[in-house]
Amino acid sequence: MDKKTTIYDIAKALNTTVSTVSRALNNSPLISEETRKAILKKANELNYRPNKLASSLSSGKTNIIGVIVPSANIQFFSSVIHSLEKGLKQAGYKILLYQSNESLAAEKEGIETLLEAQVDGLILSLSLETKEVDHIKKIQAEGKPLVVFDRIHQDLKVPMVSIDDHKAGYIATQHLIDAGYKKIAYVSTRHKTYIFDARFRGYTDALRDAGITLEKEYIILDELSIQAGIRATERLMKIDNKPDAIIGGDDFTALGIIKALSELGFVPPKIGVIGFANQTFSEYITPSLSTIDQQATQMGRECAALFLRLMADNAINEHIVLEPILRCRASSSGNS
Repeated sequence: MDKKTTIYDIAKALNTTVSTVSRALNNSPLISEETRKAILKKANELNYRPNKLASSLSSGKTNIIGVIVPSANIQFFSSVIHSLEKGLKQAGYKILLYQSNESLAAEKEGIETLLEAQVDGLILSLSLETKEVDHIKKIQAEGKPLVVFDRIHQDLKVPMVSIDDHKAGYIATQHLIDAGYKKIAYVSTRHKTYIFDARFRGYTDALRDAGITLEKEYIILDELSIQAGIRATERLMKIDNKPDAIIGGDDFTALGIIKALSELGFVPPKIGVIGFANQTFSEYITPSLSTIDQQATQMGRECAALFLRLMADNAINEHIVLEPILRCRASSSGNS
């Protein structure tokens, strides 16, 4: 393996001092433009890369923000990341991304890895397995700025960005009721997390306010996936008192619900279906999927802005709550 080029190598090649090379690479006004260009040219020829860790140890800053998400493969999170990165980049920061893949152990490992990398702070969304948050409080204990988004936790007293998840569950259910559906099933994750609990409360509150009895056999808590949606639908359609609408905990689950219903001869909107997240595919499948837009792009912008305010004032503790937006499409257009 080739030896990594250092500023000592550049200085030797140009028969100059290490301090001169260092000043030129850091754009010091003490170095002439001619000398600076010569040093930069030689650094490029020798494939020199600056040692960011050494620089951070001397300055106390890396200008790198650690970001942990459940999965970058999910469009909602990738959209948040894209918007978040754009906002931070404008302020001179880069991001270092880590995926927990919905694993508590991986989330803990990600936090340790990013803290060891000397990031200036962290922005994260919790895994589905995360119930206790002592490992996240460790970030605060080390004095690192922290922002939590989407998958928030009631025991964390930190700046947060989320949607109104209770309202999201409520308006999804109310939309189905307004479209004429009365026997509404609910298929979501078995994991007890704040946002999914809030959505479920929104569902039950909307049924109560409409005078509709909550049927326990209509509630299936399993996973958030296409296959989970298929399994739940096959189970629901075997009961005598079949539902006339189904809420999916996310758009992938709702996609599985639509697939199973279509194969069983109950093509939506004969049985209404709605999901959460407004994934790109939801608009283009047949029938198109009604969904709750969680404002991913805006959430990313708010996370970036909130984090930058936190860097300036580590005492702030804001909770920004975005409005969920109902996207009405063919899958819930009425069963009449």
